Amino acid sequence: MSQTLNPEDFSTLTISETDNRFHAQLDRPEVRNAIDAAMIDELHAVCAHLEAFPKTLILSGTEAGGKGIFASGADIGQLRERRRDDALRGINSTAFDRIAKLPMPVIAAIDGYALGGGAELAWAADFRLATPRVKVGQPETGLGIIPAAGALWRLKELAGEAIAKEILLAGRILSAEEALSHGLVSSIHEPEDLLAAAEELAGRIAKQDPLAVQVSKRVFAMPREAHPHVDNLAQAILFESQAKFDRMQAFLDRKKQKESPSQ
Repeated sequence: MSQTLNPEDFSTLTISETDNRFHAQLDRPEVRNAIDAAMIDELHAVCAHLEAFPKTLILSGTEAGGKGIFASGADIGQLRERRRDDALRGINSTAFDRIAKLPMPVIAAIDGYALGGGAELAWAADFRLATPRVKVGQPETGLGIIPAAGALWRLKELAGEAIAKEILLAGRILSAEEALSHGLVSSIHEPEDLLAAAEELAGRIAKQDPLAVQVSKRVFAMPREAHPHVDNLAQAILFESQAKFDRMQAFLDRKKQKESPSQ
């Protein structure tokens, strides 16, 4: 597998990457970034690349009609034709779960609507940054289905049972401020500053030891009964890494330099 992906191979995503981060922009403005089978396939391609070459992933939307849009949901035209066997395949849920389990953190930069599958894509990220014009929700029950790509369990973990039930069972759509108050987004930025904020967060992640970040993310996702045993095993791995010795020695050297009397 190549260490870089060819942007020309993608039709629903606009991609770019640097040494430590990868940016995937949902880019179907003509249908308000509705998530279709082609986009799912391209998200899988991104995941395969980042599983082989771990980098922080930034997911963002685009503009439609002069307004920001993250993703309006799944493509209803395609969803209308799906049957039982399609549901059992977990088309969207498999892709979103793969995104959630990527080795390095995932940042969702959300502007405008993030509804249905678009919201579930955002819930799969480790960090969610928003603009004031964000609207998030799960309107699936109004269409005679359930949000089966993660919302039924991720929302409760992220925001608690009470607000999760309002969103899932009563179709409540949250504003950016409401999402912030319930912990569904971590910060709000003006639209023109959103990507810069995501890049700044990715930059802070890049300053950490990549292996320590990857191990921390994996251990964080472990069930309660795995702790503290998994923590001890993970620490044992990191205690033998060269980065641990180098970074701690650099810390001690800086401390010694600060404590030394000026010449």
